[in-house]
Amino acid sequence: MGRFRVVVTDDRFGAYREEDAVLREIDSAVEVLELSGEEDSVRRLADADAILVNLHPLPAMVVRRLRRCRVISRYGVGYDNVDVEAATAAGIWVARVPDYCTEDVSDHALALLLACVRRIPFVDRRVREGGWNLRSEQPARRIAGKTLGIVGYGRSGRALHRKVAGLGLARVLVCDPNKYPRDILAEGAEPVDFPAILQQADFLSLHVPLNPETRHLIGPEALARLRPQAILINTSRGPVVDEQALAEALACGRVAYAGLDVFEQEPVASASPLRGLANVVLSDHTGYYSEESLVELKTKAARNVAEVLRGGEPLYPVNRPRLRGETGA
Repeated sequence: MGRFRVVVTDDRFGAYREEDAVLREIDSAVEVLELSGEEDSVRRLADADAILVNLHPLPAMVVRRLRRCRVISRYGVGYDNVDVEAATAAGIWVARVPDYCTEDVSDHALALLLACVRRIPFVDRRVREGGWNLRSEQPARRIAGKTLGIVGYGRSGRALHRKVAGLGLARVLVCDPNKYPRDILAEGAEPVDFPAILQQADFLSLHVPLNPETRHLIGPEALARLRPQAILINTSRGPVVDEQALAEALACGRVAYAGLDVFEQEPVASASPLRGLANVVLSDHTGYYSEESLVELKTKAARNVAEVLRGGEPLYPVNRPRLRGETGA
């Protein structure tokens, strides 16, 4: 039994060498659970000193009943499955790992873009079936001379911009209300608003967090504004895109192609219309993944925990709670 009880809520990794190596510094190790719901979470997390959470939801009802918890560290960039307001009120740090997969996500966005432009998955399937001379079935257009739009200019958006430098694009547009236009211009891109990026981009890549403002950001109205033959790439969060509206736009040719790594429901439902479309490339929410990124993720998530349990702050705090035992001025 370690000095602190550090709990993993949902076992996605199978092995926790990196976490245990970090936590040994504070005479602790992880305890891996597979929680099944709110009541189970309340019962089994009540006396945890720290929580490492992957996809398992931690709503307010659960967070408020954590008696000893000092930090909730999310394996990932986003933290929409944790009620941060409830944690802040309860004196609990919420932390994340915002920088572990920048290269991997931007690689994946670029790979999806290239696969869509060159129709690689479609051609691969047809060649295996005996097809040849397939250009009449899915015409392709070159990248050079076109316009790329990047919605969200954080780490992965900026990395994608860096990686497309050699593709001969005519313009790179950026829509991010949280960035100063002068900073976007300094990176060699053009700052534009959301309607403009929809109307002017040939390729549109999404790099935004999921929040009330971005949920269904790409819905029927946005899709109707896109240019003919537009290609949409989403490696951010599934609910940023209204999948039903996108499927309809793809089916009628209003949107030429889409490359999607994230979905409103994961795994993708068997009844999803996206699964039957030939002009969409699907991957299994794997943009974050490389063997190197997993080591970095697991190490940094555990480091968030260790720093708090030592009496400090997490490496990557989301909130700034009034800690248990503190009094106001």
